[in-house]
Amino acid sequence: MKEVPNLKYLDELAGNDEIFRKKFIGILKEEFPREVHQYVGNIKASCFKEASLDVHKIKHKINVLGLNGTHQLAVVHEAELRKGENFHHDEFMMALKGIESYLKTI
Repeated sequence: MKEVPNLKYLDELAGNDEIFRKKFIGILKEEFPREVHQYVGNIKASCFKEASLDVHKIKHKINVLGLNGTHQLAVVHEAELRKGENFHHDEFMMALKGIESYLKTI
């Protein structure tokens, strides 16, 4: 079964503070596409160490969106990029595209 992003963690974190919730969602919508773009650029340039830093930033947003399996994929992918390996890029990109689609709906 494919994971589906959700805002349960954010809702717990925000409680009844709708301003905080909206601000946090705004940050996700602003930063996520920029970080993905930077990651893709670093992958295309074979700058795997830099790409690992991008994945590190992205994985925290993945976690906030309740995607535990995708978070684990990001952990593995980050570690392999640090070693100069890139075995999970395609799978990671599929997950990122799903997140990007989700962020456009919230």
